[in-house]
Amino acid sequence: MTLISYLLYFAVLVGLAWLMAAWMARVYAGQLPAALRRVEAGLLRLGGVDPGRGMGWGDYARAVLAFNAAGFVLLYALLRAQGVLPLNPDGIAGMAPDLAFNTAVSFVTNTNWQAYSGEAQLSYLSQMAGLTMQNFVSAGTGMAVAVAVIRGFVGATGATLGNFWLDLSRSVLWILLPLSVVLALFLAAQGVPQTLQGAVVATGIEGEEQIIARGPAAAQIAIKQLGTNGGGFFGVNSAHPFENPNIASNLAQSLSILLIPVAFCFLFGRMVGDRRHGWAIFAAMAVMFVAGLAVIHGYEAAGNPSLGLGANMEGKEQRFGAMLSSLWAASTTAASNGSVNAMHDSFMPLSGLVMLVFMAVGEVIFGGVGAGLYGMMLYVVLAVFLAGLMVGRTPEYLGRKIEAREVTLAVLAFLSMPLGILVGGAVAATVPAALTSVQEAGPHGMSEILYAYTSATGNNGSAFGGWGAANPWQTTALGIIMILGRYAIIVPLLAIAGSMLRKPQAPVTSGTFPTHGPLFVTLLVLTVLILGALTFFPVLALGPIAEETARMAGQSF
Repeated sequence: MTLISYLLYFAVLVGLAWLMAAWMARVYAGQLPAALRRVEAGLLRLGGVDPGRGMGWGDYARAVLAFNAAGFVLLYALLRAQGVLPLNPDGIAGMAPDLAFNTAVSFVTNTNWQAYSGEAQLSYLSQMAGLTMQNFVSAGTGMAVAVAVIRGFVGATGATLGNFWLDLSRSVLWILLPLSVVLALFLAAQGVPQTLQGAVVATGIEGEEQIIARGPAAAQIAIKQLGTNGGGFFGVNSAHPFENPNIASNLAQSLSILLIPVAFCFLFGRMVGDRRHGWAIFAAMAVMFVAGLAVIHGYEAAGNPSLGLGANMEGKEQRFGAMLSSLWAASTTAASNGSVNAMHDSFMPLSGLVMLVFMAVGEVIFGGVGAGLYGMMLYVVLAVFLAGLMVGRTPEYLGRKIEAREVTLAVLAFLSMPLGILVGGAVAATVPAALTSVQEAGPHGMSEILYAYTSATGNNGSAFGGWGAANPWQTTALGIIMILGRYAIIVPLLAIAGSMLRKPQAPVTSGTFPTHGPLFVTLLVLTVLILGALTFFPVLALGPIAEETARMAGQSF
């Protein structure tokens, strides 16, 4: 029955993603109904944007950085001043400087790391005009960059990567916004609150008062899932019954997390003119995802034999059980989403290992909206380069040669992951001010550190529950690392796209490496796994692997 349920879930996901990719292809090609084109043209004119002005990779990158920097400044100011601004019925004070910095960076980079509890530390204005707005535009930024990167690989020589402002507007207006409205209405119908009224004070059966927080939650939850943002309205995220009340809401949100990332695989095939190639990219991601999900489900369903309690239900909601918690954990860490419907800190050690690997490889196993696709292009460049070396030919991809410049840029982008995870984590494991965040001794404590810095570098946003995220050292250090994890990949990938666009396209010959068959899928999967294993296996051995070894010997942490 479990297998049938998983197969049904994936069938629905792939079917919806295929339809979504067809719509996305029309949106980015400008093939919209006349009424929508008029609305789009009016908004662009109001913003002073010339949609016909194409951008080279440098202009595109500068537009991305400038827009995100402006978003950071505005959000930081809003969080600091929320105590004196309207739409604050519960009288919540402004955020401390370090926490406001961390939160603003987190939402601008599509990480949505939460070192705060939303219902206790954010006004409704901050939730709506600050965080929800950034959920839309940070996701739109990733989608725009992905489309620009695809154009770089397949565009005519001398063309441009497109216009960032146009791509961003189309991503938000015609993809994210309509989907979010539909999902928000569905969630509200399931019981998720959407109100501007303040908290309710209730009297429990023992006569004690309890404050029940509420607010405009449904709208933020919809885009947090569809945009692979992950930042919840409430502190315990999608484990909260007001965010995720039942099985129907859980399944809808689980599908939403992966919908657009999977659709980008099929959109890629459409834009490159070879739908089989899109299926090959999807197959490589799906193979790794299914393998990881099988490990998580197997360990969580079996539980800890030394306890003799059956499935591992510690830290999980009874209404979801081990299966739906496992599916969510795999999806949220693979898709750079970061929302949780269970406490990852309580999962079995090797389940945590899988989640760490999903994030550490750059979250390219579907990944964030847009970010997963352009991140996978990094591995495609390296895989094709390795294939060329093995057969003694100049590597080519989609008719263009892969040369030293592209490989160098791809390696630089890849190095951002070990720099953030290994260097940042090493510092956090030795500095006394940082070590106060660690709640558990032994290898589990190492896993907490490793998970936090992997999540921040991969722009995921989830954390092991015992981690002291609000420590001023961590709010500052992790904020800096989130910036590294986002832009140290975006800028080199745009540079690769710009470089490829300048090269002439060669016709396909019998010696051209096919990029739509099992050989390409296998090589791409091996490239991702080998690079990830060689880079991160030693530190993983100190954390989840050591913890699993200790568990087998009867010791727990």
